[in-house]
Amino acid sequence: ALKKRDPGSSQLSPAPLADAEPARDRFANMPRVKAYELRSKTSKELLTELDEQKAELAQLRVAKVSGGAASKLAKIKIVRKAIARILTVYNQKQKAEARKACKGKKYVPLDLRPKKTRAIRRALKVEQKYMKTPRQKTKASNFPMRRFAVTM
Repeated sequence: ALKKRDPGSSQLSPAPLADAEPARDRFANMPRVKAYELRSKTSKELLTELDEQKAELAQLRVAKVSGGAASKLAKIKIVRKAIARILTVYNQKQKAEARKACKGKKYVPLDLRPKKTRAIRRALKVEQKYMKTPRQKTKASNFPMRRFAVTM
């Protein structure tokens, strides 16, 4: 539970930064970040947007300590979620690039392999399961399954 500071309190609030005004104007009209919009951006653009969001979050936290408006306190959650979305899209891009780089190679890094379960990963592959030894092949060709005319 957050306690609201009363304006008549004797506690000192932190001194405002010299360039706080222009930054406040810059973040005032930021819409909610959409993941599908982020996917069309490059990695560098995502990182710059991430820095902007982190700067805004820092400002909102300062506002929270110095007894900011309720709208600013509510915006903290929105900015945190936006940062999470940006990081998620960025990490997905990185993983996709890594998959593309490893495609067709003999060995794939562990984090790019399918997870499944431990038992499934250790089980024989389908082609290994149905392989036959040379002796089994010879026996199968020399003694095929007998066919009967009478069926039931």
